[in-house]
Amino acid sequence: MLYWLTAWSDGGDFFNLFRYITFRSGGAFMTALLFGFIFGQPLINVLRRRQGKGQPIRDDGPETHFAKSGTPTMGGLLIVGALVTSTLMWARLDNPFVWLVLFVTLAFGAIGFADDYAKVSKQNVTGVSGKIRLGLGFVIAGIASWWATMYHPDALQYQLALPVFKDTLINMGVFFIPFAMFVIVGAANAVNLTDGLDGLAIMPVMIAAGALGVIAYAVGRVDFTEYLDVHYVPGTGEILVFVAGLAGGGLGFLWYNAPPAAVFMGDTGSLALGGALGAIAVATKHEIVLGIVGGLFVVEALSVIIQVLYFKRTGKRVFLMAPIHHHYEKKGWAEPQIVIRFWIIALILAMIGLATLKVR
Repeated sequence: MLYWLTAWSDGGDFFNLFRYITFRSGGAFMTALLFGFIFGQPLINVLRRRQGKGQPIRDDGPETHFAKSGTPTMGGLLIVGALVTSTLMWARLDNPFVWLVLFVTLAFGAIGFADDYAKVSKQNVTGVSGKIRLGLGFVIAGIASWWATMYHPDALQYQLALPVFKDTLINMGVFFIPFAMFVIVGAANAVNLTDGLDGLAIMPVMIAAGALGVIAYAVGRVDFTEYLDVHYVPGTGEILVFVAGLAGGGLGFLWYNAPPAAVFMGDTGSLALGGALGAIAVATKHEIVLGIVGGLFVVEALSVIIQVLYFKRTGKRVFLMAPIHHHYEKKGWAEPQIVIRFWIIALILAMIGLATLKVR
């Protein structure tokens, strides 16, 4: 919205600053951060009154979690509200990729909200049927994947770009759409599985989003893509404004989610943010790199898949409890110890993912 102030610029005044993505990204970050600080406590107060007993706690979960009974959920509303507000204020609203990531974020957030509402109202951990959630997720991802493909350059449509082997493109044809759908839905559910401890999911999301934001800015500039020898995707640089809003909103939320959490993100936030990561990766043609920068989420999801498959086959468990962060809880690790170490791992993986921009 504020980008249109450039119409008042003669090229050498204050309004000219709004032409720069980096300046508007800084504005989006501060706007989202202030949004979180201003509306965080009022939202928590409303959620406490509305939800009564708060988020239901699993009976078979770690014993330390029983002390969290009564903590309200749906805190993801704060993050989504902050990043949507900041993006609408600071991003170019004529950019299709901005609307793409907003669509995926809001749509997956709506699924998560319905699931959280069902859990709180029924006071059980079941929520919305997993099949319904997955079905709706694939519909949303299908729309988003087709949307992104239509705005990719002709030479990149239906192509899978490989990191490191930068001259290599794999023509997937129509199969690229279901592949991209899997990336988006997989990312959404992987972040959802990671959101099991206070502060565990939000920081790795911000780290991964930050890395993808740098990638989006780079592949959206022809001079950067020529230097780095990566594929140019016009318009994706504007995604950096969205990512900055996500980071600001995420920090605002973390202020209240830091142990002991005053509010949980809930599926409202985890599905929305995970879907956003997947959408950014598809938009920028860096789907495989998402598996690196978001490697922590991949490991969390794989731990659940391995546990379920192995238990069905042998009746035994690989981990003391899945997802894997609960395994370390069962081994006696303190919650802050797990959270901070997972943050460190997420940061290392993000740096490795960013290195693929230069390595070939």
